[in-house]
Formats: sequence, structure tokens, C-alpha cells
Amino acid sequence: MSRSIPLLLLIAFVNVNALTNLKEKFKWKQIDFEWPSEEVKSQWLASKKYIPENNLPLGLERWNNKLFLTIPRWKPGVAAALNYVDLDDTDMSPKFKPYPSWEDNDIDLPSNGTSALKKDSNIISPFRVRADECNRLWVQDSGAADIWGDYDPAAPSAVVIFDLKTDQLIRRFAIPDNLLKENSFVANVIIDVDPLDCENAFAYLPDLGSYALIVYSFKENKAWRVSHHYFHFDPLQGNYTVGGINFQWTDGIFGLALDKRMENGARNVYFHPFSSTKEFVVSNKVLQNETYATSMDSFGEYQLLGDRGMNSQSSAEFYDDKTGVVFYTMVNRDAIGCWNTNKKSSFSELQGMVDSDQTALEFPNDLKVDSDGNLWVLSDRMPKFLYRELHVQEENFRILTGSTEDLIKGTPCAQ
Repeated sequence: MSRSIPLLLLIAFVNVNALTNLKEKFKWKQIDFEWPSEEVKSQWLASKKYIPENNLPLGLERWNNKLFLTIPRWKPGVAAALNYVDLDDTDMSPKFKPYPSWEDNDIDLPSNGTSALKKDSNIISPFRVRADECNRLWVQDSGAADIWGDYDPAAPSAVVIFDLKTDQLIRRFAIPDNLLKENSFVANVIIDVDPLDCENAFAYLPDLGSYALIVYSFKENKAWRVSHHYFHFDPLQGNYTVGGINFQWTDGIFGLALDKRMENGARNVYFHPFSSTKEFVVSNKVLQNETYATSMDSFGEYQLLGDRGMNSQSSAEFYDDKTGVVFYTMVNRDAIGCWNTNKKSSFSELQGMVDSDQTALEFPNDLKVDSDGNLWVLSDRMPKFLYRELHVQEENFRILTGSTEDLIKGTPCAQ
């Protein structure tokens, strides 16, 4: 590495005190919902079925005029776990609208270990969601309630798929027990599909708790478990300090991004463990071949791309077709990073920072790039929520956005 690179990285990664590129679209002190009536809201508050301070948005996705937002059941009192807001809403703190309906989110959690599902379209506790090119919403539903407390497996971990044009359920696929381990926790979903062949879709579901990748074939309606050393966390990168709170996590593979598809359907699958600063890659053709992917013969197909830099642990990443840049969160830096996949140079020289802010980007949890070339970021102060408490007089949750082409100007990710 040249002598100039450490200085370059140091300058690029200094925290700034105000957003310079991303713009605030929405922000909330607490989450409220578009209730069927004020009477229903009062009843839920009285029964503690809705506890406002226990509702924390975690995942986002844009489809047309809807911005989907998930609220996992970390604590009791989550009113609706899958929601959306209208992007043309002029209110800076719009109320959440349950998706696909209030009925599908109205869950009575059992106390005897039985399933909370009344029907397959019920949503228990999703972390990430993804809208594919075939107008389907794929919801990764962990099925877990009171995650931060007694941990209630209220329903099997599953992929729930909706038709976005009709809001009707297409399928619920429960991950088979034999693909999960004692420490399994599936908290993300990435969709690999050609819009000209919607039936032949694959979902990649990282198991961050037991360090594996679950691959689901929509066409075959079956899944397999893929293991690799690169899915594990780095023991030297499990220390975090966010918002003045120090904590340690051992989360494995979590962030994934798919680059452009080649004529034969092959594409790179970039991935990294959460508690790591390394980036890896494997071909989707390896993952989609069950026999090959689940054997040790495929071990050498996985490659280390490089190290993103000190304190660059990342919860999410996404490839932008327009610029060829992968955007990723940097939770330990209150920042959004970028990586230029177009240029042939050392991996570290291709890393940049598009924005940083100790308040607005305190724990950037999820990000996506939409079909118009806009980056969407959700920050939610999750460490405060989990280890201390959020102050209801402060703005705690934010949606930030910006043009990908504008965001990379002046960074190593520029064309």
C-alpha cells in the first residue's frame, strides 16, 4: 500500500457534524400508526398491545410510491410489524400504514409455545424486505417475538411473498428445521431474479447466528444450507461504540449485494459478516447449484476482495446499476460508505464515504437503491433502544435519501 493511502482514508473517514449530501425525507420521535379508529388505539394502549416506545423501524424498501418499513418485535407492544408510508406525504412524520392489512399484523402472541399464525399472510417479526423486478415483495419474517426479552419463537422463520399489484399473498415458505441450528437467526433477504423469467427466482437468506447462507428456489419451492469459513464473524471486529454506547456483537454473514447480470445469468454475490471489515464474493451460479454449493468442492469458489478499513462494520450493502457502485452502512462511523466496482485498483483505494453525521446517521441500519438511482437510508439509534432508552423528545428515526450520482461526486467512487 502506498504511503498516501492511510492519510487518504483518515481524511475520508473523519466524522462531520452535519449532513452534506443526504437529505432528510422523514423523521420520527416515536412511531404512530394509521389506526382503524381512535377507540382501537386507546384499547391497544390500555392493554399494552401497543407500547409506542417499543416500536423501532429496522428495514426499508421502496416500490413505486410506497416506502416499506419493518418493525421487528424486539420488545412487547409492537402494533404492526410490516408497514409503509406514502412518499408523497408532506408530513415529515407520517403515520405508518400496516401492510398488507391491519388484520395480517394483528397478532395474539401465545404463551404456550404454539404458533401465532392464524393464516399464512400473517406477519410476525420481519427484519428486511425486498421488492423484486417482478413486482413481488419478499418479506423475511423471523417469527420471533420479545427478541430482547424472553425470546418467544411465535412462528417458524419464513419467507413471505406478496403480489405488490394486488397486495395478495403468493406464498409463505417456512425454512425447514433441518436447515437451522441452535443459534440460527435469519435477518435478511436478497432476491436474484431475471424479470423475463420470474418463476426462476432465488432468495439468499443469511443466517448471521450460525454462520450460513440459506438459498431458496422459488421454482422448486425448496431450500438448502450453504456453509463457508468466510460467513463467520471476525473476532477482532466485534467491538462497537455507537452513540456513546460500547457493546460487543458476534454477528456473521449479513450484508449481501448482487452486481449486474451477465448474458448467461451469472452475477457476483458480494457479502460480508456484520462483525467484520472484510468483503468477499462468490458467483450466484455456485449458490444456485445445490449439490455443488453444499459440498466442500465449492470452497475455493469464494474469494476475499479486501478490507474496507478500520471501524467499517456494516449492516447492509446494495449495488447500484447506474453507477456500478456498492453503497454500504458504516455503523461504527455514523456514515455511509461506497465502493467503486468499475475500476481495477486495490480494494482499499476504491473505498469512499458519501456522508456522515453523528446525529442523523446514528446507527444507519438499512439502505437500498431504487430503480430511479436514489439511495434510501434508514437510521434508528438501535444501540440506545437496546441498551439504554430512546428520548421521546428527540428525533430518533430518520429516512435519508439522495441521488447516487450526486452522492459519489468528489469521492474515490466517482466515475
